Amino acid sequence: MARTLEEVMERFRSIEFNEEFDLVVAIANGGIVPAGILNQRLQKEVRLLRINLRDENQKPRFEQPQLLTPIDFECKEKRILLVDDQIKTGTTIRFARELLKEAAYIHTFAVNGTADYALFDETCFRFPWIIT
Repeated sequence: MARTLEEVMERFRSIEFNEEFDLVVAIANGGIVPAGILNQRLQKEVRLLRINLRDENQKPRFEQPQLLTPIDFECKEKRILLVDDQIKTGTTIRFARELLKEAAYIHTFAVNGTADYALFDETCFRFPWIIT
């Protein structure tokens, strides 16, 4: 199933957040575009967590997610919205949560998948901002 940019953006515009966040953390690379869009609404600092598990064709690259570069921001006692494009198995999100365990709390956001906040939860679809 394909989703248009307008369909996805309408979901971004209408989603309700039930708490305040200090920081938006994007799982790079997939979470960068969604975090940027969320930043327009939330006006919170966006930081990157460079984690990788899969290649561009969604095939596992490693047995477990890998932290590619050291974390360069403070998360202790921060209220974090952790953003990725898709949460399928939850492996990467669980790894990210462990890395950020000193946070006051972490709530998850996905464009598609199972998260505290998700725009869609359906069969994988190609994100309309992907250029091929």
